[in-house]
Parts: sequence; C-alpha cells; structure tokens
Amino acid sequence: MNDIRTRADALIAAGRPAEARTAAREALDESGPDAGLFLALARAHMAEDDDDHDDAAERVFREGLDAFPDDVGLLGGYAGLCARTDGFERPGRRARGEEVLARLREVAPNSPELLRAESAGSSVAADEKDGASVRRMQSFDAARALADAPSPEAAAAQAARWAAAAPHDRRLAVLAETTAALAAPGRARLRFLLLRRLEYRFTAVLLLALLVILRLTVLPGIPFGVTAGAGLLLQLPFLNLRKLLRAARDRAALRMTEAAASPETGSGPESKVGPVPEAGPESDPGAGPGPEPEAGDEAGSPAGVGGFGAPELPPVPRVTRREYAFAGAGAVLLLLVGGAAYASSVAYPRYDVVAHDEYRGLTGYDLREEYDPFRSVPGFTPERSAARVYVEEDAARDAPAEYLVAVAAGDFHETRESHVRDAGTMAALVGPLSAANEVWEAGAGPYGGWMQCVRYTEASSGTPRSVCLWADKGSFGLAAFTAEGMDRAEVEATARSVGADFLRPAAD
Repeated sequence: MNDIRTRADALIAAGRPAEARTAAREALDESGPDAGLFLALARAHMAEDDDDHDDAAERVFREGLDAFPDDVGLLGGYAGLCARTDGFERPGRRARGEEVLARLREVAPNSPELLRAESAGSSVAADEKDGASVRRMQSFDAARALADAPSPEAAAAQAARWAAAAPHDRRLAVLAETTAALAAPGRARLRFLLLRRLEYRFTAVLLLALLVILRLTVLPGIPFGVTAGAGLLLQLPFLNLRKLLRAARDRAALRMTEAAASPETGSGPESKVGPVPEAGPESDPGAGPGPEPEAGDEAGSPAGVGGFGAPELPPVPRVTRREYAFAGAGAVLLLLVGGAAYASSVAYPRYDVVAHDEYRGLTGYDLREEYDPFRSVPGFTPERSAARVYVEEDAARDAPAEYLVAVAAGDFHETRESHVRDAGTMAALVGPLSAANEVWEAGAGPYGGWMQCVRYTEASSGTPRSVCLWADKGSFGLAAFTAEGMDRAEVEATARSVGADFLRPAAD
C-alpha cells in the first residue's frame, strides 16, 4: 500500500493525475479501503483544478471518512477542498467544511494538516494548475529560503537536501532547482529582484510618475511615448527573472517525471532529485556537529534527523498585507498622475482678444462681414475672434494692406501640430498663394504651440509678402504683412509680435 500511495503521489507531482487516479482506484478495488489511497485518489481529482473533479474529490473524501472517520490526512484534505470552494457556487460544501475543520481541531489540534486547512482559503494550493499560483509559490519559497540562509549557496544546498529526502514532492523539487539557479555566479541582481520585487515595482511606478510630471511641466515637448518606453525598459529585468523561474520549473517537472517512473528511487539524500551544491561548514547550516535548526523548522514540522529531512513548508498566502500596502500606494500614485495627465490634456490657455482700431500708425477695418477666415475652416467655432486689415489712413481703396490679422480664442485643447502643419489649413485661411517662394516651420514664441510661415510674391502687385499661421490649445491666428528685405528670423519675430499684440493671456 505504501508503494502504491508513493506511486500515486509521484504521478500527481509529475502532472499525471489521471494515471494517479487509475493506480489508486485499482489498488482500492483489489485490496480494500485504505486511508492513504483515498487521500491520494482525492488529491488526484483536485489536481485537475476543475469543478467536476472537485465534486468527485468530495465524494472520495466522504467515502474515505465513512471508513476512517478520524484520519487526519482525510480530514485535512477535505477541509482544504471545502475552504477553497466558492461559497456562492457551492454554499453547502463551504458549510460542511466548517464541520470537518471543527472535527480536525478535536482530533489533531497541533497538526500540520490543521495549519494547512485553516489557511487554505487564503493560501495557494500546492497542486493547483493555475500558472499564476505556481509562479507565486515558487517565488515565495525561493525568497524565503534565500532570506533565511546565510548565503545563496547554503540555501541551494539545503533545498537540494530537502528535495532528496522527499523525491516526489513537486514543491520541494521546484525550490531546489530555483535556488540552485539563483545561487549561480552572476545572479545577484536576479536574487535582489526576487527579494525586493515589491519595492522595485513601486520604484518603477514612482519614476514613471516623475517622468509624467516632468512631461506636463518643464518638458512639454517630449512625447508621451518616451515615458511609455521608459516604463517598458524598467520592466525588462523581470523578463530575465521569469525566464529563469520557468526553466527551473521545467527541470523540476522533468525530474518529477523520472521519479514517477521509478518511485522506489530517491528515498534518501543520495537520490537524484537535484544536485547538492558543495558548501563548507561556513555556508552550510546543516554541516558539522550539533547542527542548528533549519529554516524549515519554523513551519512547525521537524526538519528530520541531523537536519537532512524534508520540512513542512508553510502555506503560501494569496495576498499579503505588504502587497496590499504597496499595491494601494501604487494605485493612488497612478490615479493622481493619471488625473493630472488628463487634466493637462484637456486644459488650454485662456486669452483675451484685443482688436485694435489703429495699429502701428495704420487704420484698421473689420473684415468679418466680408471675410472671416475661420469660417472657412471646417468644424472650427471660436468663442472670440477678430479679423482686421490695416492700411495707411489716406491710402487708396485698392492699395495693398500693410497687415492682415485674424485671431481666435477658445477651447482648442484637441489642436495638434498636424493641424497647423497641414497645407490645407493654410489654404483654407488665406486661399492659394501665387509664386510661393518657401514654407518653413517656426517656433511659436513664449506661449508655446506651433507656427508655420510662408514667404511669397503677391501676383497683383509683385510685392514680397509673408503669412504666418500659429496655434496652441487656446488660440488660433494668422498674420499677413509686407516682408520686403526680411529674412526668416525677422518674419518670425514680426508674426510673434503681432500675435502678442492681439492675443493676451486672460487675467483669470
């Protein structure tokens, strides 16, 4: 019976629960009831992580407890199954779990089975197939082993001895492979990342928040894509760690398969569950006379004779208070930064439109009744605008204007650089330009935003002229003027000065 139970446990650990069920059921049919076989059969059903198999596991537990009502293993396994059941889907099973747990407290008040059963609802099951749970248990065990041992090599040596003493325990096999990989030379950064992953993730979120704040305040020209790229770079170290952990799980699964094929092997420290790294007395907590208690002793189960046995590893909590604290702080930080980013994206500068009757010694005439340039831009409805032309006081009616100024203010927070750089926008505002000499992008000036300028020769008079179009999230405008003898810098400076004269930041 012991060989069959060992065989079934090894098959479950190797990820072959169907074969384990077959072996356990055949042994029960041939040899009659056995508490260990009932437990192995129920665990083989639970390993499927499926509702139908959970129902089957409960039937096996009840069948086993009918024959062995006080068996600690069956009581603990059944209580654990009930504790992990969704109370909304299976309220009856959850209620029965409380009764089984109470009976277990009477039968074995200080047993490891009771500890596992009491923490089952808030801990990760060792036989779950869920990838996240498997990774969590692996990281938890490895971090605990590295933190408790005096050196990474000592942690690896200790985990290898534990795995050798229990060759069919998948959790110990994964721990041995993981600590051996992390103890290898050049893995100090990965060990630090495993031990301080919460602090690292929070620091990464904090750095991202600072980058976003800088982008919103002093570096508005940097695209948000740069910030997103920095966030991805900060997460790259975790890729190496996950690759190492996955490889360790694969090696452990291979060895568990070998152990399942030969269950009679691996009954002692000399088995091949995992290589035991060489370590001297100064790095091996189990070496030398009078060994000190192993880290596994803290779990409430002896580490074995001479410190070479397999301990009862503690339950792995699904979520710790520390994780809640870091997650809450990170969420608050992200909400604050996200809110600030959103507020910045919809914010726009406020301007007052100043329409001058006279400007730089010239007389102004309102053009909006005859020509409103913003009316020709589809979907553009400014809250406040002005469009004026300025000429000499005694100029003839057909004389060319010295300045044509059109400005608008309002909520243009959706304005983008492409709107200004689009040639169609310029054409919609001033019409086709004849004999255009050059077009260039210019700096918009102290208010930010974008500006584009065109220098051309007026077809009717042959006069050199320039038009500059600018925009930000609170204003839109253009200035056309005579530009004879002006270079690019002078054209830009003239356009900025005109914009500053007609658009002024609002007092509020």
